[in-house]
Amino acid sequence: MPPKVSQSPAPQITPSVQFSSTAASNSPQFGRAARMMKFPGKKLLPLLVFILACLSILRLVKIAINTSHSSSPAAAFSSSVEQKVPSNAAGVHIGSHKTFLNATLLAPKEFMFLSDLIRRKAPCNLLIFGLQPQYLNLSSINAGGITIFLEDDPYKISEINADSNGTRIYEVEYKVPAKKAYELLKYARESPACAPATSLLQQPTCKLALRSLPKQVYQLKWDVVVVDGPIGDAPEAPGRMSTIYTASMLARAGTTTHVLVHDVDRTIEKWFSWEFLCEENLVSSKGKFWNFSISNHSNSTRFCSSDKVRIVN
Repeated sequence: MPPKVSQSPAPQITPSVQFSSTAASNSPQFGRAARMMKFPGKKLLPLLVFILACLSILRLVKIAINTSHSSSPAAAFSSSVEQKVPSNAAGVHIGSHKTFLNATLLAPKEFMFLSDLIRRKAPCNLLIFGLQPQYLNLSSINAGGITIFLEDDPYKISEINADSNGTRIYEVEYKVPAKKAYELLKYARESPACAPATSLLQQPTCKLALRSLPKQVYQLKWDVVVVDGPIGDAPEAPGRMSTIYTASMLARAGTTTHVLVHDVDRTIEKWFSWEFLCEENLVSSKGKFWNFSISNHSNSTRFCSSDKVRIVN
């Protein structure tokens, strides 16, 4: 049987708030409130969900933009420069970093390869053609030794003040463009003035020899020579033909000298390294670095004992 329903009269509830039947119903405020009260709850819920979804999407987009910016090559590069370039490495003081931000950093494995060699040789005589941000660290690693930088960009040099007795930065000038490389290589093979038996200061006619460098460069016996300059990245830009040749001559005047050539993925660096530093002297490599160990060959009439590099036009 269905449950019984009480027949007692329902209790009367007196409203706690009373409205004026005429004035309140005709006021604009009351009309708006009434319309809001009549708005169905089922229609309001999808609208709230849509608004929250839009806000979430906008937040995800903002996070993605910030993440992309912080991981961009330019940002990572700037961060790497701040970490790798010391403010004072063996007396080398850096001004602004504008120039260095435009430089190409060595790959981490390349810098480790180079710094490990300097650390094993230090204190030593270190000559570097070129001035990159990370190379300033080598002055600190080579504390107690002599480090000389040869750079053709005066703006780079103006941002650095080398006041340590063991560190010097000299401005040099390279006049021969990279597009002359093939012509110079053929010339060097045919010219007796470019033979390895003569010293750099006795070669007034060899077009490859750098004879206007600071006297200290010719006087010292170098333990390590790094060739990473001039830039040589375009036909009209100064090429590294003369720096590789000169490095080979300086190495042959020493006892045992390591000559490291950077950017050996480029044709000129390959040609001239094989020609004047020789495959038989290549002892190690890492990334775009080749490391040649050159012993004293001051009386030799040839650079390499093996066949010369064959160049195809």
